[in-house]
Amino acid sequence: MLRFDKIILSCVCALGVYTTSVAQEADTRGYNPLSVRPIHESDVMFKKTIWESIDLREKQNKPFMAVNNEITKFIFEAVKAGLLTPYKTDSVVTKLSIEEFITNVSASASKMTQDEVAAETKRIQDDPFLTKAEKQAQITALTSGGGAQEYPPNVFTQLELKEDVIFDKERSRLYFDIQSLTIILPADKNGDAGVDKPVASFRYKDLQRIFKNNPNAIYFNAQNNAAHKNLSDAFDLRLFSGRIVKISNPNDEFLVQTYDGDRKGLLASDWIRQQLMEFEHNLWEF
Repeated sequence: MLRFDKIILSCVCALGVYTTSVAQEADTRGYNPLSVRPIHESDVMFKKTIWESIDLREKQNKPFMAVNNEITKFIFEAVKAGLLTPYKTDSVVTKLSIEEFITNVSASASKMTQDEVAAETKRIQDDPFLTKAEKQAQITALTSGGGAQEYPPNVFTQLELKEDVIFDKERSRLYFDIQSLTIILPADKNGDAGVDKPVASFRYKDLQRIFKNNPNAIYFNAQNNAAHKNLSDAFDLRLFSGRIVKISNPNDEFLVQTYDGDRKGLLASDWIRQQLMEFEHNLWEF
């Protein structure tokens, strides 16, 4: 009798394990693991992947870079604290080590000319948000050739969003599903290379978690200081101003490559945005 009970118990446990594993598999099947609010693939009627460049120096984007509340500051702090994983590309597959990340956000003093060192020294001296001791430490590191000097967060004024534009036939509306965010080092800070340099990419799903858990991660409301918004809400409300620089294509080309020039690429960016708006508007018209 005892042996029979053990057999029954084993069968029940095995069935329970199987049922649980099947249920867990069913929960994730057909959903994009990078989506904050995933839409099942059976409900996706239309999808395009676009890349948007965000210049944080623009007036509309300055609330993302409020003094001491820069979006890049919160990201860098989370990486250094081990709370956020950086990746090498916007496909967010290959992880970036903390050492590689620090190298990417730093300038090598040994590779800087005297004029560049002088300009960087002046920038540090004029920075109102550094203490006297911090200024002295950074200037000493520059003038002594003491290796890499980490750039302050407000230097990184370029972001690139990778997002899926999805028409959900269940809700009959278009969604912008942010997949990843890449921080760019501006060309004027990238030494002799003279081109924008991707520093690190992050899963937007991870970033939203970091922003939500930090009450200081705010989108600064200059019109009403009692109504600052969390950075994650600012992205959900699409309060940023961005320019489409790439749309999924078989050649994996940027618009400036496809249309042969910056001016035509800029016009194509506006044209593609209008196409997406008209697509949503006209889809159910007839």
